[in-house]
Amino acid sequence: MPEAEPPAVHPTRRPVPERFLASKGTLRLDRFMAWLITVGGLGVIIAVFGICFFILAEVLPLFGGASVVETGATSPGVPGAMVIGVDEWGRLPFIYEGGREVRFASFEGGAASSLPLPLPEGATVTASALDAKHNRLILGLSDGRVGSVLVRYAAPAGKAGPVPEIVPEVFQSVGLAGAPVSAVGYGDGGSSKLIAALQVLPDGVRLNAVLIKERRTLMGKPRPGIAGTFDLTQKLPGKTVQILASSVGDSLLAVTDAGEVCYFFLNDGVLELRQRFKPFADMLDPAISRIDYVFGDVSIIASGAGGQCRVFSLYNQKTEGGKQEQRLFGETKRFPDLPGAATFFAASQRNKTIITGSGHTVSMRYTTTESVRWERTLPFKTQLAALDGKAEHLFLLDDAGVLHRYLIDDPHPEAGWRAFFGKVWYEGAGAPDYVWQSTGGSDEFESKLSLTPLIIGSFKGTFFALLFAVPIALLAAIYSGCFLPAGMKRIVKPTMELMSSLPSVVLGFLAGLWLAPLIEEKVPSVLLIFVMVPCAALLCGWVWAWLPVQQRRRVPEGSEYWLLVIPVLLAVLVGWQLGPWIESWAFVVRDQASGKETADFRLWWPKVTGLAFDQRNCLVVGFMMGFAVIPVIFTIADDALSNVPPSLKAASMALGATRWQVVRTVVLPVASAGLFSAVMIGFGRAVGETMIVVMATGNTPITDFNPFTGMRTLSANIAVELPEASVHSTHYRALFLGAMILFGLTFVLNTIAELLRQRLKERFKIV
Repeated sequence: MPEAEPPAVHPTRRPVPERFLASKGTLRLDRFMAWLITVGGLGVIIAVFGICFFILAEVLPLFGGASVVETGATSPGVPGAMVIGVDEWGRLPFIYEGGREVRFASFEGGAASSLPLPLPEGATVTASALDAKHNRLILGLSDGRVGSVLVRYAAPAGKAGPVPEIVPEVFQSVGLAGAPVSAVGYGDGGSSKLIAALQVLPDGVRLNAVLIKERRTLMGKPRPGIAGTFDLTQKLPGKTVQILASSVGDSLLAVTDAGEVCYFFLNDGVLELRQRFKPFADMLDPAISRIDYVFGDVSIIASGAGGQCRVFSLYNQKTEGGKQEQRLFGETKRFPDLPGAATFFAASQRNKTIITGSGHTVSMRYTTTESVRWERTLPFKTQLAALDGKAEHLFLLDDAGVLHRYLIDDPHPEAGWRAFFGKVWYEGAGAPDYVWQSTGGSDEFESKLSLTPLIIGSFKGTFFALLFAVPIALLAAIYSGCFLPAGMKRIVKPTMELMSSLPSVVLGFLAGLWLAPLIEEKVPSVLLIFVMVPCAALLCGWVWAWLPVQQRRRVPEGSEYWLLVIPVLLAVLVGWQLGPWIESWAFVVRDQASGKETADFRLWWPKVTGLAFDQRNCLVVGFMMGFAVIPVIFTIADDALSNVPPSLKAASMALGATRWQVVRTVVLPVASAGLFSAVMIGFGRAVGETMIVVMATGNTPITDFNPFTGMRTLSANIAVELPEASVHSTHYRALFLGAMILFGLTFVLNTIAELLRQRLKERFKIV
């Protein structure tokens, strides 16, 4: 037998290293993509920080103080001046010392000039005052007459500076003829004027007033005439030392030597004594050094002998009988004390800024926010002060007759921490409050820029939206991800995701015009449905659990939800029909006058709780904004539940756990991080919603958590008001501050949520 041939020896097959190496093109593409991703990530970070820096640049000026810089000084040669005023541009102030001429001081290099006053022959000026709003000199004469002249400025073509002129007005006898006037008050309301005069006589001090009204002739020309004369001497409790008339001529204030203020109000042609009060009754020395009106003539500044500075404003108060309300003065604010009694005062004609001081101290204060904007001790004693019409220039006349001019840079006096986040006592209000009201209908309106109602409104809308959306979205996701058959899930999930494509403006439109009127008349029915539907579902589950296993097996696994359709629809129908019956039984209001009973939840809620009821309220917002948030939470939660490893579910089922036990003890803990992320993303969607809130709530900035009132959120406020705000104004920057708060709020909450999510992820980590 031939010998077998040995097997052929094949050479060893060695692996080729080159086959495991990427090509140069792939490596270049990989490096390029890595570089691109890095640059993109850095770009996103830079963009976010850039937005933050841009917003901060707009916000930070709101919290700065005022800058006051001296720009010149001149000596007009009138050390004993009684009144100083200034033109609109702050270039040619005038000074009056009580004679027969008005002097003008130039800061442009020219010499001082003067213009004569058209005074009656033989009369001398014994008292003077200034209406800074119209640059009107009010003069009291030695013969008992009171009149006025206007100091007007014109800027004719070809001339560098303003040209002044003196325009005479009527002089009217007030009080006792021939007796000199020691103090004057003048209020011009257009068609009516109130003129008051204080006269010091041997038998005492007399206070008289004259009301002048314009009457139309047959030719339509107005003709002034005396509509009333008033002797107020007997109504005063002591010796009068100062009088002050409002600029519209409807009231008069008289200060006595006992530190008491008497408030006279013109009612039906009669000047009646409406109020007497002592601003410094709590002090050892209650004397008043002076009182002055703030812009708008609704508030006065009372200055005490010890340097106290307090604000008193008109607002509705109960009268002594307590049966009706009247607008009376009440203390609203207190400023820090000055080193001594206030000796000068000037009020801005564009906002609530005032200039006051004592001796060497000059202080600029803002009455609305009770803040000191600027305060300095100067090397001279100030005698008089004046502000131009734009509040850009301050003029101080010292005791040596030198007039100093200062440039004021205070673009945001109404801003500050207190204005944005604290309670402020606004003029006309009965108490301090959080108010957002950025615009008004008159020049005297003061902006109210509290962001607190907007922050509360943002939380309020988000809370009610999530209160409705989170239970529905999470329970739907749990059922879809853990119980629903795969065939039905392929229909349900895309349908839920399509819901998120609905424009929010459409949802807001439906909420405001369809849902709000529908719910308004059916509140008991809606509340009953919210109770009956969960109860019906729980009852069905309880009955299902007690059925025999043989009966339950007849229903295909995962299709049990069909058994809930009829009970849930029946619960909705029954709740909707029972609502009016429950309303007629439980929500009845009795009219006190007629005794008639009315079953109406809209009337019952305010009467029982003291809270308002609005048609567009949080119930509407919670439903419609929750409808917009549900798809977001559902989709993310369903993905988190679906990502739980099937092996864990199978192992639990193999150990004998029921489907619900698997979900409760295995699926939910493992997916908890994803579920938490879903809720937080839903929170971000709700807190940033704009159109639904604007259209469905009335967009009213209020500070309560009443479910039957609306609100205004930060995002809605920015969307509505930013297009109308003047660039770099206080209102404009306040809106950016709202944006910064919204950004910071979401950033902080999302950071905390991410930390909690990481902890949940680590705690229930499986692989």
